[in-house]
Amino acid sequence: MTTVDIQELNAKLSEYLARAREGEQIIVTDHGEPVAELSPISSTRRHLLDLAEKGELSWNGGKPKGLRGIVMRGEPISDTIIRARR
Repeated sequence: MTTVDIQELNAKLSEYLARAREGEQIIVTDHGEPVAELSPISSTRRHLLDLAEKGELSWNGGKPKGLRGIVMRGEPISDTIIRARR
């Protein structure tokens, strides 16, 4: 993983974007403090963006239909946490 100061990123933005496009993750710093991460868009995200651009995908801000909650077997997680705290 590469670290770059914001001033250098500004001066060489095209170079760093090309590196991110190739798969590199880049941490952006401001006076040595990490403030952002520049990384490639995942194939899943790219596909979702393409669907949205074509108008085949939209989101109204609610919970997606058809999703079910997580089903677990065994004791409830709350009991596990309480037992672990003792």
